[in-house]
Amino acid sequence: MNKYWSETIKGIIPYVPGEQPRTGRLVKLNTNENPYPPSEAVLEAMKSAVTERLKLYPDPNCTLLRQAAASYYGTSPEMVFAGNGSDEILAFCYKAFFDPGDWLLIPDITYNFYEVYADLFGISYQTIPLTPEFEVSVQAFAEPCDGIILANPNAPTGKALPLIEIEALAKNHPEAVVIVDEAYVDFGGESAIPLLPFYDNLLVIRTFSKSRSLAGLRIGLAFGHPDLIEALIRVRDCVNCFTVDWIAQAGAIASLRDETTFRSNLASIVNTRSKATSLLRAAGFEVIASSTNFLMASYPGLPAKGLYEALRSRNIFVRFFPKPRIDQYLRITVGTDEDMSILLDALTDLT
Repeated sequence: MNKYWSETIKGIIPYVPGEQPRTGRLVKLNTNENPYPPSEAVLEAMKSAVTERLKLYPDPNCTLLRQAAASYYGTSPEMVFAGNGSDEILAFCYKAFFDPGDWLLIPDITYNFYEVYADLFGISYQTIPLTPEFEVSVQAFAEPCDGIILANPNAPTGKALPLIEIEALAKNHPEAVVIVDEAYVDFGGESAIPLLPFYDNLLVIRTFSKSRSLAGLRIGLAFGHPDLIEALIRVRDCVNCFTVDWIAQAGAIASLRDETTFRSNLASIVNTRSKATSLLRAAGFEVIASSTNFLMASYPGLPAKGLYEALRSRNIFVRFFPKPRIDQYLRITVGTDEDMSILLDALTDLT
């Protein structure tokens, strides 16, 4: 261990991202990326930014993007923050809203970055168990706290909370910041953005990585009361004023304006998800009903880690989490129909 490391870094367990294989022919279903490319309109907007703007620093406030997002989601630009991916925005949230000694409530099975950030910034937290059906129980989040962080729909379980439950969290904890990570909401959940005018303690985070085919661009948004947004801006300007480059801003704006491609890709993924769920169940798998672009599947009697490794040896990449309660499941990104057919053929061989 490096003698120059801080005590925090010595003790922390960093987030482990999904593998990004570099081999040629493969089926990549391990990081919940969109299997369909961005539209030509998005690509043209990005090319234009390359030609015209790269010699200049980007707009630190992402003015045009915030205006476009506000128009699209029915809010005001003062209630929008843009960052270099939703993970960066989450990190800014920990610094903007919480201090060491504050107390957070986080589901016990969810996106692991929530706990990693808490450890990094020295924020105390309690994990709240999901129900036996892998659902978030709002009643279990009754303890007084300084913040609540959850994904809706949840990852990696794929379950979505109805909007009335999110509202209950904000209403029952008026002194806490309730952060809702809506990375997967476009695939089958209810967004909490319409609640924002009524709850100044509610912050909603969105990403362009999943439903909008822009994972490689790194762009995320946060929506909330102007006071919350101002706090995020203050943190950003203490770290790096220029977190979102011109290319990302241009691509994100064009994506918000291309509703046809967006809706078409969503429909394809949801349709493939439905077919894959049925076929996996017919093949003997237990599949958790999903509101996302991934499936959690388990085959009774067969260790999930063994299936994961066997698939990997065939250049089929899925995700395995060695965590209690979900260590018998594989998380499978919904790819194209062809991707899922190759996966299902391999699983049939292996089971």
